Amino acid sequence: MSNLNIFKIGVGPSSSHTLGPILAANAFCETLKEKTLLQKTNQVNATLFGSLSLTGKGHLSDKALIWGLSGINPKTISPSLQEEILKEVMENKTLKLGGERKISFIYEKNIHFCNEFLPLHENAMEFSALDEKGEILFKERYYSIGGGFIKTQEQMQNRNTTKTIQQKLEINNAKELIQEANKRRKNLAEISMLYEKQFHTKEEIREYCIEIWEVMQESFYQGCHPKSLILPGPLHLHRRAKGLYERIHPTTDPFGILDYISLYAIAIAEENAGGGRVVTAPTNGACAVIPSVMLYLKNHSVGFSDALAVDFLLSAMMIGSLYKKNASISGAEAGCQAEIGSASSMAAAAMTTILGGNIQQACNAAEIAMEHHLGLTCDPAFGLVQIPCIERNAFGAIKAISAARMAMTRKSHPVVSLDNVIATMYQTGKDMNAKYRETALGGLAKTLSKSVC
Repeated sequence: MSNLNIFKIGVGPSSSHTLGPILAANAFCETLKEKTLLQKTNQVNATLFGSLSLTGKGHLSDKALIWGLSGINPKTISPSLQEEILKEVMENKTLKLGGERKISFIYEKNIHFCNEFLPLHENAMEFSALDEKGEILFKERYYSIGGGFIKTQEQMQNRNTTKTIQQKLEINNAKELIQEANKRRKNLAEISMLYEKQFHTKEEIREYCIEIWEVMQESFYQGCHPKSLILPGPLHLHRRAKGLYERIHPTTDPFGILDYISLYAIAIAEENAGGGRVVTAPTNGACAVIPSVMLYLKNHSVGFSDALAVDFLLSAMMIGSLYKKNASISGAEAGCQAEIGSASSMAAAAMTTILGGNIQQACNAAEIAMEHHLGLTCDPAFGLVQIPCIERNAFGAIKAISAARMAMTRKSHPVVSLDNVIATMYQTGKDMNAKYRETALGGLAKTLSKSVC
């Protein structure tokens, strides 16, 4: 399977709670069309379970269902179209299912919130299509497993037994990655390119990565020039990026560079929190870590080019695939360590590679970055991707840069492997109390909600 989709263009604030429901609703509509049931459908019911229910409204999961059922593509979605569809539902109680069939849709009646956690995953949702007699035509359950990836009930049940197509180059863990790279005398970016060429041409890969990089830079620009200075939600959080962008200036202070890195991260994370267009990298909650490190290299080092941006993203996506295969990139499943931690790990390995590091150094950088995110909880206040999420992106980027520099300068052999830390992260996430895994039932989410209310 290609790793390109580790990076997706979509909308904020959450890849698992916003992008996932949009894509699941899209998939449900497409299945109705394939089964020739769309024109027979008179009503649709949608139910959010577990974390999707508990933090759904803060993450816009309910609105995402409406947009997805209306057939909107998250890559091309616009604020005006979002508002137009919501207005039609809220005021006229109608929805154009799959962008084709107009049906009655009443928010309070057709969207349901169930705080029960289903056994297969913390993020579950279910759709039912009913005919004019109220009888079920088709029903499907989907799981948003993180990073905008979705699976059906059948796919989740068969995930450990499904046979995969054999490839000439297979990389399932860091040990295999290092072995294959050394055997072929490739660095991380080169082995990732070789892997991707099994699925796409070199030009297709390059074009995809350049598009991703352009959207990342556009997200930073938009974050510095917002239409509104207040983020949505009960916190009424004031955007900081615009003011920081206007005040920041070069300084003789050697730590002044941290202000720029923070600016990059805060601007992009605020754009995501406001529901803007961002790149899932590997999640929306951690969308600012990787582009912040790339902007640091572009603006504060010599020679960073589009070609190196492609190499950076190729390196990052290979490391991201190891977390996706062997652990999780979902905050609801393994806490924020799975989101900010994975992003920081990906960025550290990629930066090391861009600076000339070999495969061992890149994997060591990835390990260092994740090791110091272990145990990080996901406790968003009011279910919003704002506090503590925005600042965490800045710290994730700074840790990635530190990890890359540590890996590049060390001479000793690391004791902890990347595979060790990936396994540890996943086990830590599974052991973590559920109230600290994107439920807004503990941590800052609980204490802050009390003080604000």
